[in-house]
Amino acid sequence: MKRSRGFTLLEMMVVIFILTLVATIVAPKILGRTEEARRAKAMADMKGIEQALNLYLMDAGNYPTTEQGLDALVHKPDRPPVPHVWNADGYLQRVPPDPWGHPYVYVANGDRYTLKSLGADGVEGGEGKFADLDSKDF
Repeated sequence: MKRSRGFTLLEMMVVIFILTLVATIVAPKILGRTEEARRAKAMADMKGIEQALNLYLMDAGNYPTTEQGLDALVHKPDRPPVPHVWNADGYLQRVPPDPWGHPYVYVANGDRYTLKSLGADGVEGGEGKFADLDSKDF
């Protein structure tokens, strides 16, 4: 009599049980880090934008206004106050969206600015993953 070389039902159930056990232990640790990674990315983006804003300040003598926005770091503003000195290559290649796909909030009067990400919900305020990130906090 020829014996088939396959897996028994018991062997398959043991393997499935082990895979399920590993998945229930590992998956929450990996999935729970996604939001943490997004917050770290937003902080890194804002630090890069702040550096570009400071270079703009050194050249133009003031920060871009709210109306000029962060686009003034990519394209020379055509709205007043138009800077006399502006880096021909720009200060950023592009203004990135935050890790949740929303634009960064930039408000300025020329002397001071606020740079924020509104978090996962894109709405001001919130807690946990919906909490806002302000560049002045880190």
